[in-house]
Amino acid sequence: MNYRNIIYILSRLVSIEGIFIILSSLVAFHYGQDDFIPLLSTGSITFVIGFLFTYLFRKERGNFGRKEGYFIVTFTWVIFAFIGAIPFFISRYIPSYTDAFFETMSGFTTTGASILNNVESLPYGLLFWRSIIQWLGGLGIIILALAVLPILGVGGMQLFVSEVSGSTKDKLHPRILETAKKLWVLYVGYTLLETVLLYYGGMNIFDAICHSFTTISTGGFSTKSTSIAYFNSPFIEYVIIIFMFIAGINFSLGFQVLNLKFKKLFRNEEFKLYSTIIVVLTFFVAGVLHYTNGLKDYEEDFRNALFHVVSIITTTGFVTQNYLQWPAYLTLILVILMFIGGMAGSTAGGLKVVRVLIVMKNNFLGLKRLIHPSAVIPIKYNGHSIPDYIVRNILAFIVFYIVIFVFSTVFISALGYDFETSLGAVAATLGNIGPGIGDVGPVENFVHFPGIGKWFLSFLMLIGRLELFTVLILFSRAYWKK
Repeated sequence: MNYRNIIYILSRLVSIEGIFIILSSLVAFHYGQDDFIPLLSTGSITFVIGFLFTYLFRKERGNFGRKEGYFIVTFTWVIFAFIGAIPFFISRYIPSYTDAFFETMSGFTTTGASILNNVESLPYGLLFWRSIIQWLGGLGIIILALAVLPILGVGGMQLFVSEVSGSTKDKLHPRILETAKKLWVLYVGYTLLETVLLYYGGMNIFDAICHSFTTISTGGFSTKSTSIAYFNSPFIEYVIIIFMFIAGINFSLGFQVLNLKFKKLFRNEEFKLYSTIIVVLTFFVAGVLHYTNGLKDYEEDFRNALFHVVSIITTTGFVTQNYLQWPAYLTLILVILMFIGGMAGSTAGGLKVVRVLIVMKNNFLGLKRLIHPSAVIPIKYNGHSIPDYIVRNILAFIVFYIVIFVFSTVFISALGYDFETSLGAVAATLGNIGPGIGDVGPVENFVHFPGIGKWFLSFLMLIGRLELFTVLILFSRAYWKK
């Protein structure tokens, strides 16, 4: 591998992180709070070190291959989390570095799992930094999903981005730049629009900006301990529902909608399944809630059902109620949604709807092949036949996901937690959801986990966010051979 080129690229990214930390320090300065110095010093040192290494290795810049791609993708998230945790730690608002790293990794991976019992105790600069790291992580993951992972061949990701032009061979750089420019415009546009609507709905400008950051990224960090329930506003809830839904859609389809190509959106099989799941389960959950609540306010029951179905399937994790108080079978539905996740090429986590769709099609075709063993029956997606190797990649991804999930649940159980909490913690972190079930439900958090548990769950957030193979391949012997 070209390590000098890797250092050059990582240094550029680190200097960008330093700029955003400095931006957060300006927020702290504006409000006159004591987190100004920790943020400014961390941001300045980070920027200077990143700029220095960028300058020293400037002659190494150029295209890079698959090996470098895997390494850069993984270590970008790791380095960003290690640096991003420093302001929380040195300001002593999170006195444990393990806790600070957990919170920051949760932010950059847009998981939304937290160790904070009182979010409002953080000063404005750190609250802003906590929100913007999710925004940066969300932008980073859609660039990965639409530009990098398809070329690396991770988990059948080639399916998702036929609309994006560029090289599909080993050289990654041209496609990343081309796609990043389009995504930046769309991503910022969504964020600004939501900010305006939330401000109009009654949020102050600070809360509106922070919640827009964490909605579009499907991250779920709030500036309030009680999440969106704090605002007690149907208008705000509906605005957030709309933007969570949008954030769970493949961003390449967003380009098509902006170009007024609505047919491509409504003919997309993944979008149709994604929308159908939300509509069907929303009416089912709303009906159950309406009946169990004594046939009171159906609009409120519908809104609560829609909010939580969209929040969980998009892996955002915002809440307006403690859904663990709902009937047990409704909680089970939400757990299933945690596994499904949003559409590929979105900021959502989970398995992704398209993988579930392809597996369903493969199973149905398996029955047909039993009846007609000599027939050649390809799996089709959006009218195109899917190569067998992509189907194998998707099946392998799901098998890996299940194996990791089972192993991780056993590991957390071995730390002394009950089965429900262990399952909920793994589902919440591996699927990048945030709240889970048991002792990590919507009104609880992860502060009670021991250090080894927090580091392990941080690793699950990382591999879940980066599509498993991107990280796990670094542990294979074949990767390090020449």
